[in-house]
Amino acid sequence: MSLLLGLDIGTTSVKAGLFNVEGHCLGSARRDYALRTPAVDHVELDAETYWDATCRVIREALASQDARGQEIVGVGVSSQGETVIPVDRRGNPIHPALVWLDNRAHNESQQLNEQLGHLAYCHTGIPEINPTWTACKIAWLRKNQPDIFRSAHKFLLVQDFIIHHLTGQFVTEGAIACTTLLYDIVEHQWWPLALEAIGVEPERLPSISKPGAIAGSLTSQAAELLGLPAGIPVILGGMDQAVGAIGAGNILPQMVSETTGGALTIQVTVPRPDLDPSGRVPVYVHSAADQYLFVPVCDTGGMALQWFRNTFGAGESQQAARDGKDVYDLLTDLAEQSPSGSDGLLMLPHLTGAFSPEYNPQARGVFYGFTLFHQKAHFTRAVLEAVAYMLRRNLELIAQAGIKAEVLRATGGGAASRLWRQIKADVCQLPVVTLRHGDTAPLGDAMLAAVAVGLFPSLGEAVDAMVSTDEQLSPIPENVAAYEQSYQRYCQLNDALEPLFRQHFGSPVAE
Repeated sequence: MSLLLGLDIGTTSVKAGLFNVEGHCLGSARRDYALRTPAVDHVELDAETYWDATCRVIREALASQDARGQEIVGVGVSSQGETVIPVDRRGNPIHPALVWLDNRAHNESQQLNEQLGHLAYCHTGIPEINPTWTACKIAWLRKNQPDIFRSAHKFLLVQDFIIHHLTGQFVTEGAIACTTLLYDIVEHQWWPLALEAIGVEPERLPSISKPGAIAGSLTSQAAELLGLPAGIPVILGGMDQAVGAIGAGNILPQMVSETTGGALTIQVTVPRPDLDPSGRVPVYVHSAADQYLFVPVCDTGGMALQWFRNTFGAGESQQAARDGKDVYDLLTDLAEQSPSGSDGLLMLPHLTGAFSPEYNPQARGVFYGFTLFHQKAHFTRAVLEAVAYMLRRNLELIAQAGIKAEVLRATGGGAASRLWRQIKADVCQLPVVTLRHGDTAPLGDAMLAAVAVGLFPSLGEAVDAMVSTDEQLSPIPENVAAYEQSYQRYCQLNDALEPLFRQHFGSPVAE
């Protein structure tokens, strides 16, 4: 039996999945880790934590089905984007990873915007220069940690870091590098103007390959740690959003998928990077060959429901622990007691600022329109509805670029809730489809590995064999009418408060 191992290194966890060529998951594992926030706007992690968690999940995935490592013919690797790790010549980290959520590089982002702003979108697909992007973080190191900046042999992304641990190679590709602000998504090379702006030579970044290419072979040292035979091909998967789109079968132009994890993201396959004349839709390099992705990102998606659980869900958490149930199932059961539109209660889910379609880091979360009548069920449902409204707002942005969704493929933890999927179908007025294997990033990694080692002649044939849809929910007409009115109120509230957010909460300056 030929098995494929998919490995996805996320913001707060590493996930591994073991798949056969029919796309069945034969074993999986997850290892969580906690980010550090040593100061305001600082978000870090000891970089070796990524590698330690990787070793653990691979061994656990193998042990869960007593699988033989000799049956694994390829390992696909993907990760979060933007997070930067300075390393020495041996690939050892010399500074904690600056996680993509880190916002300390505010001044540097403003300076880069002055230098690159009018050119950035057409070269990098990035609509707004802000502290998220890797270039800004490296510029911060240059100014505030000059010894680290000078000592760094390479500046790596998380995927690059794990690939080096696995193969000994310093290599990257466009599907992970496209949001660094350093990668030219048209020419598929490092962007000279951006490199000059932050004072980094291309030799201090990994060499560039293609998404889905073989980065190298598993070294004997890594193989011993993982319990695998040396020499297994290791494949470049790309960013979790791109490879997750592959795992959802989203590889053809105008296909649309959404991921409700901690954040809400939308993925739309497009053939060219220049389809949005407004310059507002983020454009990524797809892990599918010769394709691109529109990827609007909203920082707060499922994180809003997690916040609500942590803040107001003590009773449901205790009941879930007592009865052996999932606390989110209890919360969504509660939300079902409220009608569509939550009897006029609205939420703005900007708990970490707003990103797309309008970038406003000063935006805040809001509950609006509640009275003595409103109960906990209303507030719970309003959280679910807020994410659906944000999803529709971004789909409308994409439609302005000529891409109209016909079906929405739902992935991520939020897809496990049938109620949440139905709300999205009703709000967006689209059928919503789930996948047999909802954790699509490790599956997408496995599919890219299967193509790279020759098990399938093309990615399209891998999709046909390994991706299966599950349930489809269609909009309910009476709910559509209720949500149309609520959605328009949501947009009016959001637009009315945007200038007040900027006025009242100001623009933080972090050093």
